[in-house]
Amino acid sequence: MPKMPRMDMKCDIYEKKGNVHIELEVPGFNKNDIKIDVEDGILTVAAHKHEEKEDKEKNYYRKERIYGSYKRQFTVGNIKENEINAKFNNGVLEISFPKEEKKETKKFIEIK
Repeated sequence: MPKMPRMDMKCDIYEKKGNVHIELEVPGFNKNDIKIDVEDGILTVAAHKHEEKEDKEKNYYRKERIYGSYKRQFTVGNIKENEINAKFNNGVLEISFPKEEKKETKKFIEIK
């Protein structure tokens, strides 16, 4: 039995001009199949594709199209949904948002 292909939603993440960019591969999906949300500093990209109605008259030799739900999550810090821009083109989802400025939270305690 041939091994089924995996859908990993591979991505590239980089910084450019003060923004973080995520380029995520979602081949075979339509824009309406993809949902993006942000909650508690976690950006979630979920994609769902329904299986097409199977034609009983077709005698398949091989069936490799992938159907189901896929999800990737990214820690993005304290960003608001209106700061996130997303575009979908030719199976690539491009997400960008401002880079969160690191705040110094480390405190030194004086020993008495």
